[in-house]
Amino acid sequence: MSTQPATVSLPPQSLTAANLRAWSWHRQGLDGSLAGCTAGEVLARAGWARSVGGANPYLSLFARAGLRRGQVDADVDAQRILELPTARGCTYVLGSDDFAWALRLGRPAAEAAVSVLTRLGVDRGEITLLEEQVRHVLAEAGTPLDPRQLKEELGDAVQSLGEEGKKKGAATTLPAALGILQAEGRIRRVPADGRLDRQRYAYEAWDLPTSELTDEEVRALLMRRYLGWTGGATAKQSQWFTGFTVAQTRAALAAAGAVDVPLPGDAGKDSAVLWMLPDDVDRLAAFTAPAEEQIQLLAGTDSLVLLRRNAAELLDEADHRKAGLSSLALQADLPDHPILDRGRIIGLWQYDPETGKIAAWVFGDLTPAVSRRIAEVEAWIREDLGDFRAFSLDSPASRRKRIDALRASTTATAER
Repeated sequence: MSTQPATVSLPPQSLTAANLRAWSWHRQGLDGSLAGCTAGEVLARAGWARSVGGANPYLSLFARAGLRRGQVDADVDAQRILELPTARGCTYVLGSDDFAWALRLGRPAAEAAVSVLTRLGVDRGEITLLEEQVRHVLAEAGTPLDPRQLKEELGDAVQSLGEEGKKKGAATTLPAALGILQAEGRIRRVPADGRLDRQRYAYEAWDLPTSELTDEEVRALLMRRYLGWTGGATAKQSQWFTGFTVAQTRAALAAAGAVDVPLPGDAGKDSAVLWMLPDDVDRLAAFTAPAEEQIQLLAGTDSLVLLRRNAAELLDEADHRKAGLSSLALQADLPDHPILDRGRIIGLWQYDPETGKIAAWVFGDLTPAVSRRIAEVEAWIREDLGDFRAFSLDSPASRRKRIDALRASTTATAER
């Protein structure tokens, strides 16, 4: 296979900032095109949902397909979708068709944790033995066990690594063994209370069939998926998500048959080249941004934002100069959750459980469509979640300053 990519030119109107935002919005299924889909179908077509003990997976599925928490939790319980360690060793919620090959992507991070123990003087054979003992304990228990229970059952088989280990993030040998077992599909994490927005887990034995794909095939498959989820991305954006080296990225792009589309900008810069799947080039050429509003409230870790970490590109250039937003234009990650219209960030929000309301700052006019969607998401949070946590350590107290800042804005719309 030739490693020389094809360069494809598109008409300027296809490559305007507004059209590219709306195109990504469409590829993400935020335009209603995924309504009626199952959770697995949404995750396959829009991208895996980042899970860090927050509510993003729930809102991702609610925004795209109207799925309620009860259905999502039932899908987790039935193993139609699961939270697994994959790209860069990070946890995402993904569908069952992807379990085996996606886990392969998490192995380097799991092995890196073992390498830390090796440097601390722990023999690799000791970790292998501990893996088998963990499996035995879980099989004997017949019920999921949390890390504390596992440590009690394993006793001296778990080695404490003292202060030196703590400095390197490895207090004992147990987490590394659990990481390897998860990456190999021999155990899985079970969320406490069956909820994805909790950072408490137990573990149970699992026997997931191993993927027969090679490492190169797995990387090519992820690249095809990633480019399809995003509708196109720069090489650096793809490297951030995949964790691939430069050489691996080039090989995966070639294996995926990706083509490069020059963007308006400085020639020769990575940011001036968009890598796309060939079919998507034709679709983008024929795509026109919708004329009517399409409003969504999303999490700051939603796939639309996180897959490329391009929040600044989702802000209209005129909004970069608004008071309080100039610093946001330089950030890869937003301090609040975004309100969007056809891919453009038009406001920010946080949920205040004390009042049961969303504190929202809409940069421009508060249209009926925006008010309606805020009310819908507000009601959904109250009824399905009780609170909207961005990540495991998020709490009403920790986000109080942000809530107050949104309400203090001269264009705040929290008190509707």
